[in-house]
Amino acid sequence: MPQPTEPAAPSMHTVTADSLVTVDFSPRFHRRADHPSGPRETPHPRSRSRRRPPGPYRRLFARPGTRAFTAGNLLARLPMGMFSVSSVVMIAGSRGSYALAGAVTATGLAATGLAGPWIARLVDRYGQARVAVPATVTAVLGSLALLLCVRYGAPDWTLFAAYAATATTPNLGGMSRARWAHLLRDDPGALHTANSFEQAADELCFMLGPVLASFLTGTFFPEAGTLAGAVLLLTGALLFAAQRATEPPPRAGTGTARTPLRIGPLLACFVATGAVFGSMEVVTIAYADAQGHRSAAGAVLALQAAGSCAAGLLYGALRPTGPAERRLPFCLLSMAALMSLPLLAARAFDSLWALAPALLAAGMATAPTMVTAMTLVQDRAPADRLNEGMSLVVTALLTGIACGSALGGWAAEHVSPTVAFTAPLAAATAAFLIGTAGRIEAVPRCAHPSPKDSSSATGTGPLAR
Repeated sequence: MPQPTEPAAPSMHTVTADSLVTVDFSPRFHRRADHPSGPRETPHPRSRSRRRPPGPYRRLFARPGTRAFTAGNLLARLPMGMFSVSSVVMIAGSRGSYALAGAVTATGLAATGLAGPWIARLVDRYGQARVAVPATVTAVLGSLALLLCVRYGAPDWTLFAAYAATATTPNLGGMSRARWAHLLRDDPGALHTANSFEQAADELCFMLGPVLASFLTGTFFPEAGTLAGAVLLLTGALLFAAQRATEPPPRAGTGTARTPLRIGPLLACFVATGAVFGSMEVVTIAYADAQGHRSAAGAVLALQAAGSCAAGLLYGALRPTGPAERRLPFCLLSMAALMSLPLLAARAFDSLWALAPALLAAGMATAPTMVTAMTLVQDRAPADRLNEGMSLVVTALLTGIACGSALGGWAAEHVSPTVAFTAPLAAATAAFLIGTAGRIEAVPRCAHPSPKDSSSATGTGPLAR
């Protein structure tokens, strides 16, 4: 077959001294790699520099609608780290009692743990927008009622009632994860990246929330933190709910014979992991107070969240090897190992500044553990009760945080703040033992079957056992 000829190109000839110089103005050609013998092409000037392929997070948010619902969700989740601090400052400043402030916030946490799974079940049954908007409005009204009760000196019991109304706040992080699970049901690698991003976002919100609340209550007026949190929650929830194109469809009545409690061993792991968080927070505050730097405790604790946030983003950029049920024991073991660093730093150096990098390193095992465990929840929870399953995770974490706070406070008061760092280490070790002995078996990946799947409709699928 004759080769195509290239068009003649203009040239210029000149003579310099005893030399004949020819200048060729033709474009530079190169052969295509897939057709070495074919015609030559002229490359685009910009194609000479090699372009890096887009990273996993860039590919993730290149999907239509993902940036919009993520922005609204992050705006609504930021107040989750603000309300407790704002309420304590507001109530203690007005009533002069930290005991009352602590009791009110504890009541709110308990009510959230009880109401959360029921709100999530309604979300699964009727859809995110139809349930999340009225539930958020109710929670915002509860926050405003608390603000008014404190402002105008209402009886103490009204504070408990108002704060309990905020328990209707929907699990916005769980709903965001449910959207990712729906959009990426056929792409496990991208779902891993999305779960890692969501965990990093959780850490960022709980790191920035208390700082923002402290700034608002200290700079303006005691109720400023609660008021700003209510506005952010309502605005973000409305923006999130407005993104209907990415919302997973409701699945009413397709799994009445199944229950999310099949993830029981995982919930036990989350209780122990929550105990790590709760005990570490109380013990670190007690240790900083013993060192004469109580005001620096918040900044030191923020380093643990920063380490977890950074590790979560890095973990999401990596491709996981092996199934999640095999990765979880290694993640739990890493968390237990790294939780020994604060204890070693406190005992060896007896300095808050030596504790700070230890907390940064200890936090790096938290996000990979949470991401892997949340992936297992998405795999094992029935498709029509996915939000409920993830809300049960929140309940388990809150239970663990309460137990860990009590354990860490007792150890710091009755033993010593230094030795009390054994409490988060013991909780992390318990999480590893539970995860290893809990027999978290592999199951077929069918957490998101089609609504027309007969095995899901009749409760005879693999998750029905």
